[in-house]
Amino acid sequence: MKIHDIVLIGLLSAATTAGKLALSFLPNIEVVTLFFIIFTTALGLKRSLLIAVVFVTTEILLYGFSTWVIGYYLIWPLLVLIVSALGKKARSEYSYAILGALFGFFYGMLFAITESFFYGPAYGFAYWINGLTFDLVHGASNFVIILLLFKPLKRMMDAQAAKLQIS
Repeated sequence: MKIHDIVLIGLLSAATTAGKLALSFLPNIEVVTLFFIIFTTALGLKRSLLIAVVFVTTEILLYGFSTWVIGYYLIWPLLVLIVSALGKKARSEYSYAILGALFGFFYGMLFAITESFFYGPAYGFAYWINGLTFDLVHGASNFVIILLLFKPLKRMMDAQAAKLQIS
């Protein structure tokens, strides 16, 4: 790995953390999903997975260690893998907005599955049901945020990647 990759991964992980913190006063409205979609489409799988791992590790340093850590280490890289697998099939911001909406709608369910391993299936199901309204907000806000910001951020990332000769 080149030095500029290490710096890029660190900076984009920090930007993701800052974006999450900036919107933390709004429940389940975030730019993390958008950022990981942008990073994966512009920088590829390897760099984006590393950004996700550094982001989650930073979250642990900020919020402490608990069962949510395993969910984060699974869920955010899963998003990167899904975006990478879509590849050229997702051709517009609408495709990514739909993906972001679905990710937001199912985020609580994915998290409930990991929590079930620690506290049992009944707890996981109750956890998921209890958070359904938050998942609806999460999915809807992801859709709107991605629809509005995907094109300009993707254009900016592509221009910077070309300028820095990142391939």
